[in-house]
This record gives sequence, structure tokens and C-alpha cells, in this order.
Amino acid sequence: MERRGILCGGCWLVDHNNSISHWPEQETLTQIVAREIQGGGPAYNMAIDLARLDPGFPVWAAGVVGNDDAGRFLIDACTERGIDHSALHVLDGVGTSHTDVMTVRSTGKRTFFHHQGANALLSPEHVDFTTCPARILHLGAPGIHARMDAPYEVDPSGWVTVLRRARAAGLRTNLEMISGPPEEIRRLVTPCLPHLDTLIINDYEAGILTGIDVISGGVTSPGAARRAAVALLVSGPLELVVIHFPGGCIAATRDGEVFAKPSLDVPADAIKGANGAGDAFAAGVLYGLHEQWPISESLSLGICAAASALRSVSTTSSVGSVKECLALADAWGWRQDLRTRPT
Repeated sequence: MERRGILCGGCWLVDHNNSISHWPEQETLTQIVAREIQGGGPAYNMAIDLARLDPGFPVWAAGVVGNDDAGRFLIDACTERGIDHSALHVLDGVGTSHTDVMTVRSTGKRTFFHHQGANALLSPEHVDFTTCPARILHLGAPGIHARMDAPYEVDPSGWVTVLRRARAAGLRTNLEMISGPPEEIRRLVTPCLPHLDTLIINDYEAGILTGIDVISGGVTSPGAARRAAVALLVSGPLELVVIHFPGGCIAATRDGEVFAKPSLDVPADAIKGANGAGDAFAAGVLYGLHEQWPISESLSLGICAAASALRSVSTTSSVGSVKECLALADAWGWRQDLRTRPT
């Protein structure tokens, strides 16, 4: 079987995206100035972003949703974008997972209130590689799926089982993380590293996994990010580690190459929210790698896709085509310095 395309497995949910005037103190009031309902979660975001980057690109969905309006919303979104959702299982008696996302309008900073719902029942048996011809598995996210987070058969978690089975079936693997409690991230992600081909994470997650102070005084250090990327390469068969942050990204390969790319100089008035920007970055990078672009060009697409995602409060609705995303580099230009404070 000739493999092509990306299977997006794991977390499918609905985001209630709220733009608020300010973050309130407890027992005080803030105004919701805009609200919209969108799909979310690492698997959904990756799938939709890939379909928006290239409508002809083959994408598959794998996961679980409830037999409710939210579940039908996600399935309809797949249908609209030409995403194969035959492995997106509908479960009775449980609601679709959802997250209330609060984005402060003036800063773009986000806070998440999450309900696992159907995702608590996701298991390795819901992800089948025998009939799907995808070349890459993008899987996420450990820490918000009760059954997958627990030991499964001989493996320390269901995530390890799925990744191990994917590689045995001939797929390349990439894992999406969440910015959860450090000890939980290390417990769940560290056993997955020996079963990954690529790892695309943010600066916070890189620091947690390696113990390196990637962020110091609120500023991301490109040098520390480089050390973290190199340190992670010794954790298994990883061929590429990419660490992204507001100022750009650092990537390291098993062959000893290191790449550094600044982010785009996005106008302040174009930024509506950062929710989904990391997923868009990963989608751009994985798309480029799948299409056998040079790593540097894949990183550039990831940065441009992330910039395009900043233009809306939702995770995916402003991500453009490959051509449209790359055109933003000409329109906005690149930052001159990787070293920047988070926005």
C-alpha cells in the first residue's frame, strides 16, 4: 500500500471561543464581547488546517464524539472539508468533549476550561491502521483522555500503544502535547518519545520535558531552545525536533543540522487571538515534510500558517491556503530577532 496523507487522531472537541474585555478577579464581572462555537482539539485543528492549506490533500479523522449536536457539528465540518471521518466513532450516552476558551482581547492570552466528555472513553481500539493509507499519524493529546492516559495492556499508556502500532504499520508519527501540569506531561509524554519520528512543541513544553530553562524572566531563549531540541533527539528514534515560540522557532535534526527562523512581524491590529496558532504551525511543518520540502521551507510555511491563525479568535477559521499563507511573509515581513517576550 502506497502511503500518502495524514491521519489526525485523538482529541476532537468543540470550542466555545469567548473574547473578553479583561481577566476578572474572582467574584467579579467581565464582559464577553464576542463569542463563537468552533471545532477544536489537536486532531481537529490539524485536520482542518491541512484541508485549508491544501483542499486536495488526503486527511483522515480518528477519535470519538458523542451522539449529540456537537458531535454532528464536528462530523459536518469534516464532510465540508473533504476529510474522511469513517474512523470518527459516535458514542451513545456521553456528550462530546468541549472547552470554554477565554481570550483577553487586549493581549490575546487564553485560559481554558475543559470537559473530557466522550474523549474520556477513547482507547487504542478506536484507532485502526489496517485500512487507512496515511503516511503520517498526528496524535494528541496526552493529559485530557482518562482511558488513554492510563496503562493499556503491556504499555504505560494507550498513547504508547497507538504510536507503537502506527510505526509497526509503516506510518511516521508526531505527537501533540498540551501545556498541562509539568509532572503529568513528563509522566505521559516521556514514554512516548521512543515511538516518535518528529516532535513539534512549544517552548514551555520543551522546558518541562528537558528541565532546561527555555523561558527565563518571561523571555524565550533561542539558545536554550536549541539545547532542548538537541537533548530531546537522544530520547528515541526522533529525526526532527521543532520548538516554536512567539519570536519564531528552532529545529534540530538527528544529522546535526540546526535551523532558526523568526516569526512574521504581524501588525498588532491583525491579531485577534492566539488560539490554534501552534496547531497551524505544526500543520504547516508536517505538510511541508510530507511533501518532501526542505526543512527550512517547511518551517517557513509553519510560521506563516501560525501567523494566519492569529487573525481570528477561533482555532482554524483564518488559516489560508499554502499560497495565501506564504504571501503573508511578503505582506508583513519577518521579525529581526528571535528573542521576544510572549504575546
